[in-house]
Amino acid sequence: MRTIDYLLGPDASLFWPGVAAGVAIALQGAILSVFVVLKRMAFIGQGVSHAAFGGIGIAALLGVSAGMAMPVVAAFCILTALGVAWGAGKRSSRADELIGLFLVGSMALGAIAATLHLRAQTGPRSLPSWDAILFGSILSVGPVDAALAWASAAAAAAALFLARRGLIFWSYDEPAAEAFGARTRAAQTLLLILLAVAVVTAMKLAGVVLATALLVAPGASALRLSDRLAGVFAWSVALAVLGVGAGLAASFELDLPPGACVVGALIAIYAACCAIGRIAGRGVRRA
Repeated sequence: MRTIDYLLGPDASLFWPGVAAGVAIALQGAILSVFVVLKRMAFIGQGVSHAAFGGIGIAALLGVSAGMAMPVVAAFCILTALGVAWGAGKRSSRADELIGLFLVGSMALGAIAATLHLRAQTGPRSLPSWDAILFGSILSVGPVDAALAWASAAAAAAALFLARRGLIFWSYDEPAAEAFGARTRAAQTLLLILLAVAVVTAMKLAGVVLATALLVAPGASALRLSDRLAGVFAWSVALAVLGVGAGLAASFELDLPPGACVVGALIAIYAACCAIGRIAGRGVRRA
């Protein structure tokens, strides 16, 4: 099996950082995806991830190489999340329209910046290779990236734990949370920032285009298997780790892009959970 050869062979040091980062990304995406699904914020995750195109264009215009562009992309994604949170205010329903505008605006900005970068070149005109950022590559993940992924996951878990009461109240019943004086705007801003950081963390492994699946599929699958909050979080973490592990194994065995394989595995898990949820629901109704 290629997976065993890759992970235990002489070139194992090339693959283990990606595997370690994948587990950290799975944990981070799993705990965030429950809130994303409860608040129907999948489109916001998509918009924040696509804001990376604007960051890529700006990095190219500044002459930053593809390998050093991640801080610029990260800053742009976080600023986009803050812009959505500020513009939406206490009305989370406005977030969808704002993220739609930010999405198309950041992609347009990326295209303009890339064009200006090409015009400024005096030699052969070409953009740097951004494939690892756009579509992910396990070989582009190094030990430093894996350590940053684990640090990001730990910080997200700590922030969610400390703010869990307000976040859960806001997620289930926003009008009631406001009536009881909960800091709903702070909860929304925190979640958007954590989503932006999670997207940037997932870029190297899953890529910009596919990173959003890690913030939607685990929580959506878990909600098909349990109606208790603790059970949902437990299932979300387990299914996220399973999806990343199965996707990476498929990538090794079939020599396919890791991001696409991970997303394919997560979608297959979601379909299975939907089927299990329907069967279990029918059994309960019959009983």
